[in-house]
Amino acid sequence: MDLAEGVLKGDRRALARLLTLVENRSPGVEETLRRLYPHSGRARCIGVTGLPGAGKSTLVYALTAELRRRGVKVGVIAIDPSSPFTRGALLGDRIRMQDLTSDPGVFIRSMATRGAMGGLAAGTIDAMMVMDAFGMDVIIVETVGAGQDEVDVVRAAQTVLVVEIPGTGDEVQSLKAGILEIADIFVVNKADREGVDATVAHLRQLISLQPKQERAYAIPVIKTVAVANDGISALANAIEAHQRFLSESGRLEKRNAERVRFQILALSQHRLMERLLKASQEAGLLEELVQAVNARTLDPYVAARRLEQVIEDPVHLTTSI
Repeated sequence: MDLAEGVLKGDRRALARLLTLVENRSPGVEETLRRLYPHSGRARCIGVTGLPGAGKSTLVYALTAELRRRGVKVGVIAIDPSSPFTRGALLGDRIRMQDLTSDPGVFIRSMATRGAMGGLAAGTIDAMMVMDAFGMDVIIVETVGAGQDEVDVVRAAQTVLVVEIPGTGDEVQSLKAGILEIADIFVVNKADREGVDATVAHLRQLISLQPKQERAYAIPVIKTVAVANDGISALANAIEAHQRFLSESGRLEKRNAERVRFQILALSQHRLMERLLKASQEAGLLEELVQAVNARTLDPYVAARRLEQVIEDPVHLTTSI
C-alpha cells in the first residue's frame, strides 16, 4: 500500500510519513500530492495567529477538545520556529497537547519554518490538503507569531482568529502588522487579567473604523481564558457562525479561490528560489555578487538583476562583475 492509498484509507502512519515528506520537500512527493488533491476540498480551515505569549497553543488545545466534544475530527498544524542547528521544530506543541494524541479523531503535527522563502506557505498548504484528504473535518493552523510569513500562511484559512491579551498594547501592534485586515474573529485570551474590558473596547473601536462596504460581517470579539476552558464554547459557536456567513453570502467560494491563487504563487516562489540558488551556486555567481556589493563596487539592485539572469539565460551567463 503506497502513501496516497494509505492516507485515503485513514492510515495514521501513512499520514505521518507523508507529512514528513511534504515538510522536507522530498523528491517524488508532488506525485503523491497530485493523486490526493481530487479527494480534498471538504475540510474547514481555521488560522490562528497573534503575537508570542498570547496563549495560542493553549487556545488551540481547548478549541480542539471542544470541537471533539461536538463530534468534529480535527487536524492541527503548529508552525514552530526552526532550530538553527537541527532545522527542527522547537516548541513541541504535540507534547503540550499529548493527552489529545491518543484520540483517533485528532492528528497534531508541528512544522518548522526553516526560513525558506515561499516554503513555509507552500508546505503548510500542502499539509492542510493531505489532512483534508485524510478525512479531517476541521484543520487548525497555528502560527508562531504575527510576522509577515505567518500572516501569509493564515491567509490560506477560511476563518482567521487573531489572539490578543489584555494590558500589553498588543492590539496596537496588531494594527501595525496589518492583522486587522485578515481577522474574522478577535479572541482576547487570558481575559481574567486586569484591563480586559479596555482591550475589548479598543478592538471594537478598530473594527468600527473599517469601510462600510466591508461591514457585511460583524467581526466578533470573544473573551476567553483558555487554560480554564472559559469562553471556548462561545468561540466555537462564533467560528460556526462565520462559516455559515461565508456559505450563505457566497464568499466561501471566493476565499477558496484566493487560497488556490495564493498556493500557486507560493509554490512558484519556492520553486523559483530553489532554482535561482542552485544555479547561482553552480555558477559561483552569488558569492561574487555578495563580495562586490559588500565592497561597494556594485549596488544590490543591479546585483539582483544579474542574479535573475541565472534563470533567464543560464547558458550565456557571465560571472564577471
